[in-house]
Amino acid sequence: MINSCHLKTDIEDELAPVETSRSQGIQAYEQETLQDEKELERLLTQNIQDNSSKLTLTQKVRKLLFLSSDFHLNQVEPNEKIKYKNKMENQRKKRKEPLGIEQNSEEEVELLLEIEEGVFSDSSNEIGEKRKPSHRKRFEQRQSKFQTMAWQKKYLTRCLAATGLCVLLLLMFKQMLKCKSTRSPLMKMKSNGTTLFAPTTILISLDGFRPDFLNRGITPRLNSMRQEGFSPAYMLPSFPSVTFPNHYTLVTGLYPESHGIVSNVFWDEELKEQFYYTKPIAMNKKWWGGEPIWVTAEKQGVKTAVHMWPGSEAHIMNTEPTYLDKFNAKTTMKEKSERVLELLDKGSFQDGYNEYMRPQLIATYVPHVDADGHFYGPNTTEIRNTISGADQMLDEILLGLERRNLTNIVNVIVVSDHGMATTDIDRMIQLDDLLDLSKIDHIDGWPLIGLHPKRDVDVDELFEQLSQKVASNPNLNVYMRDKNMPERYHFSNNKRIAPIWLVPMTGWAITTKEEFDIKESKRKGLQYHPRGLHGYDHEHPLMHSIFIATGPAFPQISSNRIKPFQNTEVYNIVCYTLDLMPSSNNGTLPLPLLPIDPQEPDFTYEIPVDPEDSLVSIPLEDQNKTTISFPLASVTPDEISSDNLDNKAEINSSENFDFLKVGFNWLSSKETDFREWFEEISAKIKALSNKSLAWIDKKPDY
Repeated sequence: MINSCHLKTDIEDELAPVETSRSQGIQAYEQETLQDEKELERLLTQNIQDNSSKLTLTQKVRKLLFLSSDFHLNQVEPNEKIKYKNKMENQRKKRKEPLGIEQNSEEEVELLLEIEEGVFSDSSNEIGEKRKPSHRKRFEQRQSKFQTMAWQKKYLTRCLAATGLCVLLLLMFKQMLKCKSTRSPLMKMKSNGTTLFAPTTILISLDGFRPDFLNRGITPRLNSMRQEGFSPAYMLPSFPSVTFPNHYTLVTGLYPESHGIVSNVFWDEELKEQFYYTKPIAMNKKWWGGEPIWVTAEKQGVKTAVHMWPGSEAHIMNTEPTYLDKFNAKTTMKEKSERVLELLDKGSFQDGYNEYMRPQLIATYVPHVDADGHFYGPNTTEIRNTISGADQMLDEILLGLERRNLTNIVNVIVVSDHGMATTDIDRMIQLDDLLDLSKIDHIDGWPLIGLHPKRDVDVDELFEQLSQKVASNPNLNVYMRDKNMPERYHFSNNKRIAPIWLVPMTGWAITTKEEFDIKESKRKGLQYHPRGLHGYDHEHPLMHSIFIATGPAFPQISSNRIKPFQNTEVYNIVCYTLDLMPSSNNGTLPLPLLPIDPQEPDFTYEIPVDPEDSLVSIPLEDQNKTTISFPLASVTPDEISSDNLDNKAEINSSENFDFLKVGFNWLSSKETDFREWFEEISAKIKALSNKSLAWIDKKPDY
């Protein structure tokens, strides 16, 4: 008991000078802290005044940027300054209160431990020296946090301003694209003597027009175009050589496996739907991949007119041609030539911006040669008349250009999608003899056949069975999409392509007994219809197509011979004539077109031999009975074309504005929306600034 009393007395005696020294050290620190805080407050006030004096924006511009003349990123509200001063004064008063016996027990224990470890000495100066660095460090940390918050606030403000500017520019750009504004009138313009014309190209497709049709002495205008412009001996179509895949390849530069229209008729396993080119479902944009030329042009401010081109009614990429003529099988070739010239007579830049301005691209589809080739055959008198009629149509268009003094302004490109081969009942294959049709879920294509086996049928096993059966037939090939499809076909990298394909030799046809019983028809002396077919190997001469181009983009030189190329190049060529930036495509031909080196030998093109018809003929009264129900590439029912030529065209044009005019007009209309947006951003920044000040003023733990 006595020892404990003595121990307590000894500790109290030892603590007495320590308490005195500690009190003196703390008072010295508080005095220094008070001076530092006053200096910090003076610097803060001076910084605010300096920032305010450095403003160079006028009051009107500052109001536009910040929407409030009393708001600035570095400005502190007077009320906040008063609150800040009162808070600092309260903190000073609390620090001046004497230390009482209410000291925390943990603090006493800490003090005793420091005494035992010899941290304190009898010198008050030593106490100050020991304690001061800890408080100075905390003060420096507090000051560093203040500077960090100020920098973060400044950085955040700049980020928000930059983000708002980027959003504004993106919205302007998007709106300008929607306006489909024509390019500046200061671009390459030419005068025909009466008005100005922008670069203009007419693209005409003669469906089913074979290159050797030019050698029959009935196409003087086309032959003169070949002499004056650029034309290879032939152009290669894409596989399969049928209408819809190739017409879409012509305007996208993509192989059918890339743009998705893999045949005139095909089954999509993912959509669980069938594409049938003569039915309204084919006009759904979900089928059509890639970017057709009219979309490329319209996106870049070039007006387009599309006359019955396959796929033009499908609203591809939600972009419509300025002028759109829906398909109408009753339209004559003379009406087509008149429509082209009518479009050229539309208003120009000189007439001001109006929705009836003339297009720079006119794409026209002419199905007549193909239709008559199917019905009569490619070697008949009837088809000669149709070929001559197509040449006369082109002659009327070119004479119209001459009368308008446009031959050195307008480019004319004539193409075809494929050729045509004669069919015969002696060149027929009965599909029922090759496989059990009950195992097949869907059949694609024609005259080549794509097979979609049912789910419980092994594809590899079916392929092996077919391979064994056709091994003895040299007129038929069987291919498996993922196994032995020829690479040159570019016909395997799309799930819409059937797993198995039967490809007959050119001039042969495959049919089922339900559609056309070969033995029974021979017994009755009937002939197979259609009399002309295509869709075979695209490299066979009878399947070749044509390319003839004249105009300022194809200048006449000493030699205009060019090498044959594939129809995937046409898209890039049309873009070149209109100075457009093409979308990604499969074309590889360098532009402009260059002639063959004169030192090279002439490219000889042998006129293909079309197999002769058999002696069996079909009575006129039995034609309807023996014509099978396969789709014909150019005979489209009226369910697709609800409007005839009398309605002329659906005009889907928006007002044309100059680029800057569009932007400023649109900004003016959106002034209120942007002001509200900036006010919201300003309020958030202001709230963040207040929170930052409140965080800085928080009393630190000493």
